[in-house]
Amino acid sequence: MAVRVVAAAPLLALVVTSAQQPPPPSVRYEQHVFAGGNPPPAGTLENPLAGDKRAAADGEKLFSAFNCDGCHALGAVGGQGPSLADGRWRYGGADGAIFQSIYYGRPRGMPAFGGVLPPEAIWRLVTYLQTLTPATDPATVSW
Repeated sequence: MAVRVVAAAPLLALVVTSAQQPPPPSVRYEQHVFAGGNPPPAGTLENPLAGDKRAAADGEKLFSAFNCDGCHALGAVGGQGPSLADGRWRYGGADGAIFQSIYYGRPRGMPAFGGVLPPEAIWRLVTYLQTLTPATDPATVSW
């Protein structure tokens, strides 16, 4: 555990020193249920760190430091929680949808990290997750 904290110390400093930022706008996707048929106002979230290898490496460290691997396992291949590396996403695999899942959490186990991590750190996690290549023959487990 001490190794995780030491390895992620610079990233944790980023988290602590970041100013409070307002929550991101909601993202619209087909799985949302709209009350009365009226979709809520939504913005689009674009990953400012997309394709940044350094950000992906930082995201991998954050993935371990914030115990994401406790549920999703090392390499995000799935454990108690679903695999994040198999290319199948219940709530959408676009950058904005992954950001929303991390920021607001999801039912049945995914905690919200929006109150703990600043948006830039969440984008680093998203960038890391987007670098994971799906296996050619992924396991078929129902979560």
